[in-house]
Amino acid sequence: MLTGKQKRFLRSKAHHLNPIFQVGKGGVNENMVKQIAEALEARELIKISILQNSEEDRDTVAEKLVAGTGAELVQIIGNIIVLYKESMENKQLTLP
Repeated sequence: MLTGKQKRFLRSKAHHLNPIFQVGKGGVNENMVKQIAEALEARELIKISILQNSEEDRDTVAEKLVAGTGAELVQIIGNIIVLYKESMENKQLTLP
């Protein structure tokens, strides 16, 4: 689990990122979870946007992504979810 200090640090790092995935009408599926897991391995910190036409609410989407990828939920702001997962091979961020 992340501490408050670590979450603050990750939020500051995520501020400048653009969302690289969008959850739309189809919601979260296995393929999307797999792609997000691969992106987390490559980048460690990613943003995912939830489109207006998504049938699942943001909390449900966040829960499914966290459960499917094993990532940590950093924050949910509006329709943006920020996820972090420490990379095994491409470690870039050092948590405080």
